[in-house]
Amino acid sequence: MSSLPTVLIIGCGSIGERHLRTFLATGRCRVLACDNRPPILAAMAERYAAPTAADWRTALATPGLYAAVVATPAPSHVAIATEILRAGKHCLIEKPLALTLDGMEALTAAHTAGGRAAGIAYVHHFLTEVAAARAFLQTGTLGRVLHASVVSGQDFPFFRPAYREIYYRDRAQGGGAIQDAFTHLANLMEWFLGPVATLSCEAGHQALAGVEVEDTVAVTARTHAGAIVVWSLNQFQAPNETTLQFNAEHGSVTVEYHRRRWGRLARGDQAWTWETFPPAERDAPFIAQAHAFLDQCEVKPTGVASLADGIQAVRLNLATFESLRTGRRVTVA
Repeated sequence: MSSLPTVLIIGCGSIGERHLRTFLATGRCRVLACDNRPPILAAMAERYAAPTAADWRTALATPGLYAAVVATPAPSHVAIATEILRAGKHCLIEKPLALTLDGMEALTAAHTAGGRAAGIAYVHHFLTEVAAARAFLQTGTLGRVLHASVVSGQDFPFFRPAYREIYYRDRAQGGGAIQDAFTHLANLMEWFLGPVATLSCEAGHQALAGVEVEDTVAVTARTHAGAIVVWSLNQFQAPNETTLQFNAEHGSVTVEYHRRRWGRLARGDQAWTWETFPPAERDAPFIAQAHAFLDQCEVKPTGVASLADGIQAVRLNLATFESLRTGRRVTVA
């Protein structure tokens, strides 16, 4: 029998299957697929020759089980993750960590008491061009970032044709642009610039057929460090493009996802200096994330978003909804 540790994948829908596939691709672990839908389990066994389990609590007792990935609907994340950590297993939790702050004290206590890794799957951390730009900004060469912006959009129905039938259609299950796509980019800006202090949001349902949740979001914010940040996001435009820009005291940095490059322009320079990366398979950042989580389990430096980062992202989401509901600028709790 292989000596590799086993990672339990709880929830094998679209993102859960991707986690299963990409953890296998690391070559560093085996996987155990868990789902309460028999056809899904049969598909995982057929496609990946993966052993399966219908009940995650029972599966936690599997000999050699090392860690678990929680890829169930967002309302169940905190309760499941708390039991995983109490069982002495490492835990990677899909975003968003939760839809409310209920249960966070128990989750944090289980994490602290057990001494196991707990990460949040904000996979944008593992885009090569993003990580390279952040590393450069952290050198301080351009000074303090004063203003940053994110402009992002895609033809969401092309990438997720089943969006009408899945969690996305219902905010109470983690759906809508704020909890689905914006949370990635909000966490990313906080990874670069530190936590948001105040924000104002405008959002609405503009185009996506068959749902009523918001598909368009505009947020302005100020971080505790004083930077002003602007996000503009929609989920229906034709091009699949995301651009980040950071304007600092002595120059600017830009990241272009769709061109797989990042660039810098110091004040006084006449042209941008670009670093471009070759095209990557869609699974590439997820494989990098899986490697990083396994490194985190071994107490190695890693870019995986922390449990504290995940809780902060929930606070930011809640503030965004409060601003949308009240039409007012909101302090992030």
